[in-house]
Amino acid sequence: MDVRTKEAVRYLGYGNHAIDGRTLALIASSFQELETVAGRRVIYRIFDVSVESEDSLIIGTLKIKSKNLGRNLKSCDKAFLLGATLGVGVDTLLRRYTLTDMARVVILQACAAAMLEEYLDNCQEKLRHEQEQDGYHLRPRFSPGYGDFSITHQEEILRMLDAPKQIGLSLTDGNMLIPTKSVTAIIGLSRLNIPCHIQGCEACEKYDCSYRRKQK
Repeated sequence: MDVRTKEAVRYLGYGNHAIDGRTLALIASSFQELETVAGRRVIYRIFDVSVESEDSLIIGTLKIKSKNLGRNLKSCDKAFLLGATLGVGVDTLLRRYTLTDMARVVILQACAAAMLEEYLDNCQEKLRHEQEQDGYHLRPRFSPGYGDFSITHQEEILRMLDAPKQIGLSLTDGNMLIPTKSVTAIIGLSRLNIPCHIQGCEACEKYDCSYRRKQK
């Protein structure tokens, strides 16, 4: 089972339970269908980081109060602000199946989430190689909604990236990203190569979540 299939299974909430062959076949066909409509796009910019206290920092013009993000960006003097999306085609596909096959929608939602994570991992690996040439090391990406990093910061992140114009990524009044299979994130840059591999589920304190990634 490849990595993104494992991630899709996790998003489906199987946990440690075995998954049947029919569901695996649906996951495989869902990935194939998503590939025909996904329009992956990403935008990122580097900003200076200024730490005012253990729970207060400034990235460019973005003022944030978050102990969790502060720990993630420890020793960082710069950071990427990033926005990425799978595009409107995925939303259109999901809406179409909503009218005819809700079971398929559930599978597609999980596969789209796994596809987005895979795309972000690939983008971050590319950035890591580029920044190593300048003596910088990347921290794991950290998104609004992780820990005490408020989701309300997404509005200013999109504005600082000019994301609506550049990649068609915008926000509803309820701070939900449009297209829905999209993400914003911060990736710290440090001159120090300090071990720091906590990300995603590992950074979250909701230990009873059924979607939690299994710890190694």
